[in-house]
Amino acid sequence: MRRVKILVAGRVQGVYFRYFTERKAKELGVLGSVRNLDDGRVEIIAQAEAATLEAFLRWCDKGPKTARVDNVHISELGVDVALTDFVRN
Repeated sequence: MRRVKILVAGRVQGVYFRYFTERKAKELGVLGSVRNLDDGRVEIIAQAEAATLEAFLRWCDKGPKTARVDNVHISELGVDVALTDFVRN
């Protein structure tokens, strides 16, 4: 099990990025959350088995058709508290 923080930059706010991220996460079985940041980026906390998380990260590199992803920064987080769902904030 891996948990990561993903920061996505580009045209990712006002283009339903959070909505489509939540849909993709639930489709794949990824737990966590997604929210807009004040600086225009989107922050995703994602937890899943390694192969599932890799598939989700590949999707994040592209995002939905409505978005333009310029940069994705991933940092590892500890899996200290059990997550139970994927939520859009």
